[in-house]
Amino acid sequence: MADTAELESFRAEARAWLEENLPPSIKGVDLAMAQQAGIEPEGEGALWKKRMGEKGWGTPTWPKAYGGGGLSKEEAKVLQQEMNRAGARNPIGGMGVMMFGPTLLEYGNEEQKQRHIPPIVRGEIRWCQGYSEPNAGSDLASLQTRAEDKGDHFLVNGQKIWTSGAQWAHWCFCLVRTDKTRKHEGISFLLIDMKSPGVEVRPIMMISGHSPFCETFFTDVKVPKENLVGPLNGGWTIGKRLLQFERQGLGGGGGGAGRGGEMRPLEDVAKSYIGTDEKGRLADPDLRARLTEHLMHQRAFMLTLQRSQQESKSNQGPSTATSIMKNVGSKVIQDRAELLIEIMGQQGLGWEGDGYSGSELASARAWLGGKAVTIYGGSTEIQNNVIAKRMLGLLDHQ
Repeated sequence: MADTAELESFRAEARAWLEENLPPSIKGVDLAMAQQAGIEPEGEGALWKKRMGEKGWGTPTWPKAYGGGGLSKEEAKVLQQEMNRAGARNPIGGMGVMMFGPTLLEYGNEEQKQRHIPPIVRGEIRWCQGYSEPNAGSDLASLQTRAEDKGDHFLVNGQKIWTSGAQWAHWCFCLVRTDKTRKHEGISFLLIDMKSPGVEVRPIMMISGHSPFCETFFTDVKVPKENLVGPLNGGWTIGKRLLQFERQGLGGGGGGAGRGGEMRPLEDVAKSYIGTDEKGRLADPDLRARLTEHLMHQRAFMLTLQRSQQESKSNQGPSTATSIMKNVGSKVIQDRAELLIEIMGQQGLGWEGDGYSGSELASARAWLGGKAVTIYGGSTEIQNNVIAKRMLGLLDHQ
């Protein structure tokens, strides 16, 4: 635990840096969310991203040796408090930060860390995830995309599905089969340059009207041997660890699908659409009760999440408890979206046109897109299996 005086000194440093470097026009703007849709910031947004990347505070606890902030957990918490006070949103995000970077720091060799971590820290590189396949979703270990050893390189052939952001990605962290005689023990973790000949990406139009997910095809793609992370046929362990980081991010509100649209507190939105009674309460008593119940669940979830993070041991990273957080966090997101559409009434059902505000249209699309949050990152049913087996110690019975 850092000394209180040291933390207060760091607080003053962080506050002064933010006052000097945060452009006024960027206060409250979520650049990371826009980048998940392939939109790069411009002007003062690009300047803010550059400054945070160079400072390393977009990834505050990552080692300074690779460009990260090198902060302790206590200092990172103080930094977040000061960013909240200043209205500063972290512009450095995406799969490189939430999923791949922490995994590479744990399993990558020094050359791989030096090559790939700094561009992630600076927000210069987009990553996508090559996990699911048309016949390997919940049973991920049945994947068949193969990587054949050709001496100085692997030759990759196969197909991935639901590859989020693949149309904008520079690199893909991919699970491939390197041994067809074994299931889990025949999988390797490979890094694939998306500009390689033989890589084809086809965006999938979703019910929300957006195309965040893609089909990705690999046809005789040559991948250098140095892009293998960890041992040959040792990718399943690394892949599972990455999923824990992903679920930690999703459970904590990370990821974009299902979020967006109307971002004001739900109770304020409800009062603006429905009105209040003579006591200043939401006029609809039934909705008021259900909204209160949702806000209680949301608050309890956030407090539990904070306690879980504080109780985790230093440098140990996420545990199987992330499966609980992912399930509950997904439900909270979906419940909020459902309540928001109910509150807006017919104004929450618009697709396009002048009769709707931008936040109303975005909320409708976020409501539809949010149907996926209980599926990606491992479905609710898969998380229940993880909880039952790895946390409760329950065994399968024939």
